[in-house]
Amino acid sequence: MAKLHLVFGGALTSPGGTTFADVGAIDIVGIFPDYDSAHKAWKNAAQRTVDDAHTRYFIAHLHRLMDETRETSTTREIEG
Repeated sequence: MAKLHLVFGGALTSPGGTTFADVGAIDIVGIFPDYDSAHKAWKNAAQRTVDDAHTRYFIAHLHRLMDETRETSTTREIEG
């Protein structure tokens, strides 16, 4: 089973924070099947914007959003 990871980023309101200045302008780099490929994509995106202190990229562990020990996860429950 692939452990999906989402790489995304954009301009933040503060260099030390995690609040995006414009949610509509978030750069979705992609979804990756493992941490290593996500980390490579994150590093590439982060290096492109190294001179902009307000721009930051993140790796979200999508596989952690679903609790595989339960019959249904909270995500599935929301979907109805």
